[in-house]
Amino acid sequence: MYGKAFAPEYQGSLTTLSVNSSLVDVLAAGTEQLRAAERSGCPREAARVGLAVAEAHRRLGHVSDADREWKASYRAARAAGDAGAMAWALWSGGTLARQRGALALAWRLLASAAELGERGRDILARGYSLAGMAETGRIQGDYEAVSALHEQLLAEARERGEARHTVWALEGIAQMHRNTGSYDTAYAMFEESAEIAAQADDRRGHAWALRGLADIVSVRDGDVDRALELLSEAEVTCRAMNLMSALAYNHKMRGNVLYRAGRFAEARDVYQGALTEFSAMREPRGEALARLGLVKSLAQLGRDRALTAADLAELAGVLDRIGLRHARRMVDRARVECGITEESADPEHLGEAVPAGR
Repeated sequence: MYGKAFAPEYQGSLTTLSVNSSLVDVLAAGTEQLRAAERSGCPREAARVGLAVAEAHRRLGHVSDADREWKASYRAARAAGDAGAMAWALWSGGTLARQRGALALAWRLLASAAELGERGRDILARGYSLAGMAETGRIQGDYEAVSALHEQLLAEARERGEARHTVWALEGIAQMHRNTGSYDTAYAMFEESAEIAAQADDRRGHAWALRGLADIVSVRDGDVDRALELLSEAEVTCRAMNLMSALAYNHKMRGNVLYRAGRFAEARDVYQGALTEFSAMREPRGEALARLGLVKSLAQLGRDRALTAADLAELAGVLDRIGLRHARRMVDRARVECGITEESADPEHLGEAVPAGR
């Protein structure tokens, strides 16, 4: 039903690269071909291979380099009059903006990318851009607004037999079910996405599916050992492909599993490591989530309640600024879990706060 997974962001002379290519290798090959295209004065090729360079930098956590390269790709595409390549460049820029926590900018860039993709008759650019918009809304917690779009994109991907996009859509819908308490439905969808990804040799998609399964196994079944096994299996792929963002989220989930199991000292250490990883990539959403886990773990280990209250108040402000509604509700639940009341935040008792990781 599904063909072998491929990476449509590897274009021009880079179409032979595999979806499972190490990002370090993608960056090296892309940079070499980009310089060759620039020397030969071929803006269309520069735009196409520049996209892979931008995406490799983004996924490796090189934010400034990724920002420079997607913009250069867009300029080259515009010079070549290539609407499809312009769409892909804006998709990369919008994805980077979401990663950096600039969600309003992400939405604008991705909407423009979808429009250009349609104008340039690039079905995949349009689909990936709409998927980016759906994902942006999903991480904001605006499920009502984007659920239908997720379902539409899943149907389109299934009809085309495009494994990678089917896996993405399944995982996104599964995450919404998980966050609204429909654990059995979420598990089934994560399981299906893992099976499709494995059959299509989409190692990145498979790693994300394993992370989702680990979460459900932990929160629904309380099976700590199985959850940690799934995360360890996914971590092997993340390291082999240099998926630094996915690896950091894997570690954050490991912290979640340990925390739920009452292994607070272990959870603290894992959350601290994930916070460091997210900070190095300047990924504010991941930073905030890792810091939330760290604050909760320290509270369970006996940290002063006033310090916990101050940290949670600061995190609430950060999440409000980013616009992450679901994560913001997690802070409210953490207050209850940690026994925080208004009196807990007495300024006279405040000391050193948990570092934001920057």
